[in-house]
Amino acid sequence: MGAAHLSGYSIRRRTLQDDSALPSTLHPLLRRLYGSRGIASADALDLGLDKLIPVSQLGGIDRAVDVLCRHFTAGSRVMVVGDFDADGATSTALVVRQLTRLGFAHVDFLVPNRFEYGYGLTPEIVRLAATRQPALIVTVDNGIASHAGVIEARHFGIEVLVTDHHLPAATLPEAAAIVNPNAPGETFPSKALAGVGVAFYLMAALTRQMQQRGLHAQPPSAADLLDLVALGTVADLVPLDRNNRVLVQQGLRRIRAGRCVPGIRALLEMSGRSLASAFAADLGYQIGPRLNAAGRLDDMTVGIQCLLTDDPDTARVLAGRLTQLNQDRRELELQMQQEAMLAVADMRDEASLPLGLCLFDETWHQGVVGLVASRVKERVHRPVIALARGDERLLKGSARSVPGVHIRDVLDAVASRRPGLIEKFGGHAMAAGVTLAAANLADFSAAFDQEVSRWMSRDDATGVVHSDGELTPAELTLDIAHLLRESGPWGQAFPEPLFDGQFSVRTSRVLSERHLKMELEREGGLPYEAVAFRHFDHDDAPQVAPGNRVELAYRLDVNRYNGTEKLQLVVEHLRVLR
Repeated sequence: MGAAHLSGYSIRRRTLQDDSALPSTLHPLLRRLYGSRGIASADALDLGLDKLIPVSQLGGIDRAVDVLCRHFTAGSRVMVVGDFDADGATSTALVVRQLTRLGFAHVDFLVPNRFEYGYGLTPEIVRLAATRQPALIVTVDNGIASHAGVIEARHFGIEVLVTDHHLPAATLPEAAAIVNPNAPGETFPSKALAGVGVAFYLMAALTRQMQQRGLHAQPPSAADLLDLVALGTVADLVPLDRNNRVLVQQGLRRIRAGRCVPGIRALLEMSGRSLASAFAADLGYQIGPRLNAAGRLDDMTVGIQCLLTDDPDTARVLAGRLTQLNQDRRELELQMQQEAMLAVADMRDEASLPLGLCLFDETWHQGVVGLVASRVKERVHRPVIALARGDERLLKGSARSVPGVHIRDVLDAVASRRPGLIEKFGGHAMAAGVTLAAANLADFSAAFDQEVSRWMSRDDATGVVHSDGELTPAELTLDIAHLLRESGPWGQAFPEPLFDGQFSVRTSRVLSERHLKMELEREGGLPYEAVAFRHFDHDDAPQVAPGNRVELAYRLDVNRYNGTEKLQLVVEHLRVLR
């Protein structure tokens, strides 16, 4: 997300927890940051692979391994059916790679084109898969709600093994095995595994069992593929609890050591990032969007192929295609975002803005509406659903929510109170997808607003910037920026440090017509280089001139240019004081 102005936002500083059990050797700033994120002991900072929750604790995994071993012995054709986002792409690549390395005779993959088949293991995608005659379908990052798809597979004599992390409906599909930490009755300690995390656990369990059963004398370790796990976990924005931080940290270590698939190397190079100094934000802000662009605008097959190839030249070609798709996506998203904000302005002129906001335009692209919903939500501080035309009859939308409003439960309540208003829906607390008849849009918009109003009031529709406080001049240094980069991984629910403070503007200029570059100072001290990315994407972006005093919420970063490194303040929010 680009920089946003602070009007409509308040800064709330994180509360420091008891940090007395943290090592005294830690830098005082790190003690403060870790303490405010609930790290209460030195052991919680240990992100070694041996700290992972044991594979055996994930329910359904033994049955799933039995299914896979049976098909290995039979020499079956196995089809991996993924999802069209970065989590689905990395999950697919991981399972295809590991099954192939373990010696499965025939391993193939299929990912639904979102515009033709929609999400999940639908009957239509099963019929397409059946033309390749698999004996087993393994779903990754989907399948927990695919009742009809599993039934259709049975008609073709195909077994289905479901691996997923999404919340299930009231009943589960009748699959041969289901592995999902969020399944009913599941006691796995971490509910935050991404789809690729679930796939990794299954492949780790399978690898161990194949050796114990004598099916493979020296099987390759699933841990070799933790680079894919790190990428999918960060890109899917699942909470980085301790278990996920272990997975991401171990994956990053492999990437930095050059032990990653050629596709990740090529995507990092294409985005101007160094392999040796890669960190979680590079995966989330650089590689993830490039992969997701394929699923949003084209076909995720090209993204999966990029992660599957072992040829560096092929990887670079595919990474180039993904980068171009991402550029196209950015331009389309910006246009749609501006149109959405004009619609919001019109609503504000006519009456008060609904608390549950639905936006639709006939020209919008179905693959980009989720990003538009997210951008608008950040501006209006309430749940937003952006919808596009699916076909002549249906609209397909993506919802993004705010803390305190569980968006999937909101949609469930609308569906329960108004049967027939929604065709289908699914998702998480903060994001969901919905399909409805175009003729029902007005009724749905009203019902959605009414239901959201049960969860929040207009007083709640304000933005909050959670800050780690001010930095002293001694902390505003390049060394501290390096320290923070190396002290993660930071991400969802374990946020990258964000600081606030007031500065005087010495110089300001516009970069590439979108970004604001500034030289700042504080109390006559040393100048600081600062940049507010995408500052001018907003029509109401505040103008900043030399001599202004500004209040900022910012991150510390390392700006590398021509072989030199400089401290850079990356501005997330800005307010001109005078």
